[in-house]
Amino acid sequence: MATVFARPKLQLFGVSTTYVVRKIGLSDLADALRLGWDDFNAIPTHAVVLCVIYPVIGLVLFRLVLGYSVLPLLFPLAAGFTLIGPFAALGLYELSRRRERGEEAAAWHAMHVLSAPSFGAILGLGTFLFALFVTWIAAADAIYIATFGHAPAATIPDFARRVLTTPEGWSLIIIGCGAGFLFAVVALCISVVSFPLMLDRHATVIDAIRTSVRAVMKNPITMAAWGLIVAVLLAVGSLPFFVGLAVVLPVLGHATWHLYRKVVEPDPNPPQEQPRPPIGHRYAADFPASLFPWSREK
Repeated sequence: MATVFARPKLQLFGVSTTYVVRKIGLSDLADALRLGWDDFNAIPTHAVVLCVIYPVIGLVLFRLVLGYSVLPLLFPLAAGFTLIGPFAALGLYELSRRRERGEEAAAWHAMHVLSAPSFGAILGLGTFLFALFVTWIAAADAIYIATFGHAPAATIPDFARRVLTTPEGWSLIIIGCGAGFLFAVVALCISVVSFPLMLDRHATVIDAIRTSVRAVMKNPITMAAWGLIVAVLLAVGSLPFFVGLAVVLPVLGHATWHLYRKVVEPDPNPPQEQPRPPIGHRYAADFPASLFPWSREK
């Protein structure tokens, strides 16, 4: 496919650039997941995920022990992670990018995103996604209060009975899932390839969002399938007690980078860089020794 360039024009966040978007199929999603799994096996990124996810889960469970008022928000909190997941996976994109280029790739290299030239733009879009996440939680709380009022559930079984066995509960499920679907569609459209693009090509926020929307418009069925895959894998990874997320989140993060590679045409004039020594093989089984490379040096 020929590369198309638009004439540069001044935008609010810099100079506008058109990135070529490809048409992809369901087989490309399967290949992206396979490559994501390969990256996960080669790089022990699950250590990073454990350090980030488990403290958050612990705080939620701690609040649950102290009082049941958080119960109505447990599902919205878990589901809402899909809204900020594209930003949270920045380090995983960097690791996949480095491995793709034959550079050294280990868990601590994920911090290199902080020195990316476009980190300001990345942070700006990440802030927007976080605001979207907060808005979703507020909306979910408002829907629950409108349905059941301000009285909290007495126990976990009482909460389950309210939601699953009453007309109000089914109304809550239908309205809540509908609202959550709309939030998820917005997040998917603006971020499915935005963060990898800004990391890889130093694109502006405007161009990244525009390219992401164009990718969804050109591949509506495929991108809808990708959103469904992400939702299902996150749901499976959350059972039991979120343990599976230690595998699901890194695989999805790495796979998102490879999905970006399939959707957006590569840079026809990549910047010239000094050759890097090839990396050795790293496996998830090397953890935790792989986190301390100096221990292997002689």
